[in-house]
Amino acid sequence: MNRNLDDLRSALAAMRRDLLAREHVVAAGIGYKTVGGKRTGDLSIVCSVVKKVPESQLAADDLVPSQVRGIPTDVVETGVLRALQERTDRWRPAPGGVSIGHPAITAGTLGCQVRKNGETLILSNNHVLAAENAASPGDPILQPGPYDGGKDPDDRIAVLEDFVPIRFLSTEPSDCAVARTLAVLANGLAYLTGSRTRLLAVRLQEEENRVDAALARPVIPADVSAEILELGTIRAIGSAGLGTKVRKSGRTTGLTSDEILQVDVTADITYGAGRTARFTDQIMAGAMSSGGDSGSAVLDEDNNLVGLLFAGSESTTVINPIGHVVDALGIGL
Repeated sequence: MNRNLDDLRSALAAMRRDLLAREHVVAAGIGYKTVGGKRTGDLSIVCSVVKKVPESQLAADDLVPSQVRGIPTDVVETGVLRALQERTDRWRPAPGGVSIGHPAITAGTLGCQVRKNGETLILSNNHVLAAENAASPGDPILQPGPYDGGKDPDDRIAVLEDFVPIRFLSTEPSDCAVARTLAVLANGLAYLTGSRTRLLAVRLQEEENRVDAALARPVIPADVSAEILELGTIRAIGSAGLGTKVRKSGRTTGLTSDEILQVDVTADITYGAGRTARFTDQIMAGAMSSGGDSGSAVLDEDNNLVGLLFAGSESTTVINPIGHVVDALGIGL
């Protein structure tokens, strides 16, 4: 039955205080009634609740009546309604997907809450929490990160607990006679033409990595949330293969999604000061990240944790498979 909108407004104005006084009710408004998961064309007074619970678990005074002044009601579950914050703001408790970082970096992303030896810890990247191997356990971790205004000690949310060192590619003079001869000839030609450029024959020392990962211990465990912004809580630890649909919640680009386009990837990743690190057995998705998203937890469509985002470009995102992170740090959920 169609009703006059003014009638609903009058009923709502008369009853909204009473409705909002009921446990779990966080909003009351006018909308179309939903039946069996489908929206009907009938207007109703809609009560938003934090969580729908069986009537048997509610006191009589907390039940939403089926009608208000002859007008039907509807109940929808919305969760807690919060004032929206920027991901670069200070959050307490801090969920996954917000700004975090060691004082020596700019800012990265708080990935998610994990457990190790029965303790709650924060998971993110080495280059976010441990400043590319330059940090020491016990160093302060700020939320938000320094670039976003985080300062120690006011914004200290945790201290560095552990990290997997990143092994960077190194060079040393080559002992190959052919390479050294070619370098001498090229330098002689450069001298004759007036060029100041000189070549040095070097040998590349390959050092391979599987993860860019670190842990931080919250100063107050309750200051870190088990939720990830716009994704909710992690269901379990999983894995991702070719074609797996994945999502992440990050400091810079927020909630984004793509799919795994490559597996078994070996990639040379450029870090600060011209250093390069080679990572093996990685997974790669499309454009779903930008600077500052490093450390984001990567989930599949069922909210299983499948990876840890750590690198990328304008068209590509490189992800540590979560199995490697679990093995390297000895963590669980």
